Amino acid sequence: MDNKFLWGVATSAFQLEGSVHADWASWDPALKRRPEASNHYELYREDLGLLKELGVNAYRFSIEWSRIEPEEDRWDEKALDHYRHLVDLLGDGGIEPMITLHHFTHPAWFLKKYPWHSGDSEGKFLNFAEKIVSKFPDVRYWITFNEPYVFLLGGYMEGCMPPGIRDVPLAMKAIGNMLRCHARAYDMIHEKRPGAMVSIAHNMAAFSPWHRWNPADRLLAGIAARFYNHSLIDAFMRGVLEVRFPFRRPLEIKAPIQGKLDFFGVNYYTRIHMRFNPFKKMWVELRHRDLDGRGLTDLGWEIHPEGLRKMVEHAVTLKVPVIITENGIATHDDDRKINYLRQHVAVVQRCIRDGLDIRGYFYWSLVDNYEWIQGFDSRFGLYKVDFESFQRKPTRAAAYYSHLIKSIKDGPALVK
Repeated sequence: MDNKFLWGVATSAFQLEGSVHADWASWDPALKRRPEASNHYELYREDLGLLKELGVNAYRFSIEWSRIEPEEDRWDEKALDHYRHLVDLLGDGGIEPMITLHHFTHPAWFLKKYPWHSGDSEGKFLNFAEKIVSKFPDVRYWITFNEPYVFLLGGYMEGCMPPGIRDVPLAMKAIGNMLRCHARAYDMIHEKRPGAMVSIAHNMAAFSPWHRWNPADRLLAGIAARFYNHSLIDAFMRGVLEVRFPFRRPLEIKAPIQGKLDFFGVNYYTRIHMRFNPFKKMWVELRHRDLDGRGLTDLGWEIHPEGLRKMVEHAVTLKVPVIITENGIATHDDDRKINYLRQHVAVVQRCIRDGLDIRGYFYWSLVDNYEWIQGFDSRFGLYKVDFESFQRKPTRAAAYYSHLIKSIKDGPALVK
């Protein structure tokens, strides 16, 4: 891995493009009214121009599986050529592509016939992964799975995203299959692209007790941090995923992923407070609290930049470089977006100054997009989208991020 610091933005294909062939297309009624999401599939040239305007040197995006394989074993070569052209344009502009293979969505046929808790899921996903990697042998950075725990919790425990299951044993089968897929995809990518940099993007959150004087709250915060933040990191070190839920016996799942990382992707947004409540499911209440006086985001999330350092300190125990693969704020207020950027980038810079090995920062997101169950009004973008005309308009945060990148040479110096 070279020493070039990656200043970038992150997106996902479905959130920008939609796809009538995806499982999510029939899941959320909002997509029936706006199936093209931000219309990026048609406007990708314009959006890549925004990358040049920002001055980033890296772009993280996903390839929508349901466009590539809309029907089982039928490959859409035009869709493949579309993404190939996108990658070529990035190369022409000197922008490093980072491709995500799985960002929550699937072809509708996959979840109907081969859901992740089934034994056949691995082969089908790996067929897709090999197709993509073969098409892009020049791409160096790869993310196999984006936020597998978010998919696990939303799709298999809360049932709020496809496949809409609430079953802990099936959830454990699903995460075991996904981690085995990562291991096999890691080996396949390195075989086809020696020198590739392969990782996952792990969503991490700072957990705190609701009342520090309450031992039950402290216990729950510790359990949450160990499961949500640490267990996947431990699995990459030990080859075993240990899952501990409150007041249940721990589970162990063999995961042949030990050492199969070239960097570690950290997605960080917020802090969550844990409270013991016997009237809640599993006796746990989760809330965001504005303890620092920075306000909550439009999604009700606490702004807590200090938590990013704690996540990086956990991540560097893997002994591989860390890249902040997502970090952003949902807000209509440009000043708040600028402050969020400044505060979190300053944390990254202090981490580097103190010797923590961070090699990149990707803001989420380039343009406003479909934000899953939150719909279309969660304004993460550096560029605002009018969802009637699809016109892009820069925020002042875009200008700030551009200035920030231009003002820093040879890796980030401390920003004031």
